[in-house]
Amino acid sequence: MNAVDLFKSLSEPVRLRLLHLLSNTEPELCVCDLVSVLELPQGTISRHLMQLRLVGLVSVRREGVWMYYSLAPAATKAHAVILNCLKSCFEDEPMLSQDLERYGNLKKAKSLACCVQQNLQGRPVMPSITPKVKAKA
Repeated sequence: MNAVDLFKSLSEPVRLRLLHLLSNTEPELCVCDLVSVLELPQGTISRHLMQLRLVGLVSVRREGVWMYYSLAPAATKAHAVILNCLKSCFEDEPMLSQDLERYGNLKKAKSLACCVQQNLQGRPVMPSITPKVKAKA
């Protein structure tokens, strides 16, 4: 990761919001949770997450049809400093504070984790994917 790509990634407000949210919440968040918190379209969120992944700032894990994003481990000294700053340098930034407040409110209201279904006993159940089988003619 070079410094120019790192700082270009941080200069875009949506990407900064995504990184700040990932650095100050759960170890990983599903795209649907990021959409709920940032109140932006899924396509916008996914496009910016792809840019962050290409630069090496976030990691992705697929589980079924769901994509879970987390901060990537620091690859350089500058990357490590940026990760530390994301956790502590932006308390005075209104948009970032509002994102964290919205995340907390949604989490309390249990409106997050749209990718986890509940069974009758209220336990999380991951959706199963059944392949479509073509009917023989």
